[in-house]
Amino acid sequence: MPYRRLPNTDLARVRTLKSAVERCEEYNVYNMAISLKTFTEARNFLLRFEGAQAYYKQCYDNQSKSSRKHQTNVKMARLFISHFIQVLNMSVLRSEIKKSHKELYGLSADNFNVPDLTSESAIAEWGEKIIRGEKERQSTGGGAPIYNPTIAKVKVHYDIFMEGYLRQKELQSITSRSLDELASMRDTADDIILDIWNQVEKKFENIQPNEKRLDMCREYGLIYYYRSNEK
Repeated sequence: MPYRRLPNTDLARVRTLKSAVERCEEYNVYNMAISLKTFTEARNFLLRFEGAQAYYKQCYDNQSKSSRKHQTNVKMARLFISHFIQVLNMSVLRSEIKKSHKELYGLSADNFNVPDLTSESAIAEWGEKIIRGEKERQSTGGGAPIYNPTIAKVKVHYDIFMEGYLRQKELQSITSRSLDELASMRDTADDIILDIWNQVEKKFENIQPNEKRLDMCREYGLIYYYRSNEK
């Protein structure tokens, strides 16, 4: 005998509930295969579930669209911060800037490597340090400003990056909350679907032949799977 299996995706849950609701809407209350209470519960829940699913998709799409644009700003900020640190190190090696002044930027006086800027959080951290350090060095008369790139140019790209960085965090948070809301509804969806399936199979349990009974159940969204030794 074929066996049934509950849907395991949100789209499949929606399709299954829609099949039952739309099939019931074709009949009057006395001819439905499920109770009026279950039909009403399924119809009302379906509206909320579809709404939650659509809202999550919108949030995810907004995040993805914003992320594509943001990645260009990430690359530019990383490039300018890295270049500025390299020029700073070269200025120290040429004795144009005191080695001790590197500490104003949060950099080790004896380490001439560029910090790891792979992550966005590192870009946010080091961009702030570099901008603050250059300002402090200039305010204490610690030598000529660094050019090519100037700290003003670095700050422009850093500010653009930070605007997108914070925006992405906000969008990620919104998307996460919408997904949590959708996930919290899945158990209820499965409970309603299972209740519908049990009622439908009970309604048609005496229908013969068996394939006709299965087809009548399928009209209400029941999903059957055949085992490997079955047709």
